[in-house]
Amino acid sequence: MTEPKSEAKKKSAWVRTAVDYGAPIAFAVTYFVTKNFQTATWVLVAASALALVVGYAVERRVALLPLFSGVMALVFGVLGLVFHSDVFVKIKVTVVNGALAAFMIGGVFMGRAPLKALMGEALHMSDAAWRTLTLRYGGYFALAAIANEIVRLTQDTPTWVKFRIALLPLAIVFSLTQTPFIMKHMAKPDDQKTPEPPDAGF
Repeated sequence: MTEPKSEAKKKSAWVRTAVDYGAPIAFAVTYFVTKNFQTATWVLVAASALALVVGYAVERRVALLPLFSGVMALVFGVLGLVFHSDVFVKIKVTVVNGALAAFMIGGVFMGRAPLKALMGEALHMSDAAWRTLTLRYGGYFALAAIANEIVRLTQDTPTWVKFRIALLPLAIVFSLTQTPFIMKHMAKPDDQKTPEPPDAGF
């Protein structure tokens, strides 16, 4: 009985990774192969839509953060295609991360912990720990948004695309650095399984 659940969880994790990272990777690969931002944007839109469909088909649900990021990729990608401009795809990273930063940090200052609402079923920690973790993620998203604007405004398109791809492993590294904090503040210290940190692949 445990084995099937374990296999299902692994499958779910792979699907979630594909949903989070598939579209931007496909976009970058297409851009560097074709050297055409519009073609890469078409791939981004198609891959984002496909990722959401596959994610829902496998898990019968789409987590809120990947859903938000995927929908924003579709919206800004379509705008880029309609207006034949690379600005929309580039500022999507700023808008998504900026919105998440405001959501996280603003929620804490309002006496709430938005990250707990998103991850509460998976992790059991005190409210104080949730607030700290939420602020950390809010800070990460804010820095990502600021860094994207700096690169977008000062560098050429190939450099920006490389930066966009560099954000993917950086998000993974950041999430992994939060694992010790999460484990330290878990409500069930007897649980031997390493908790899975929240996604940060925007």
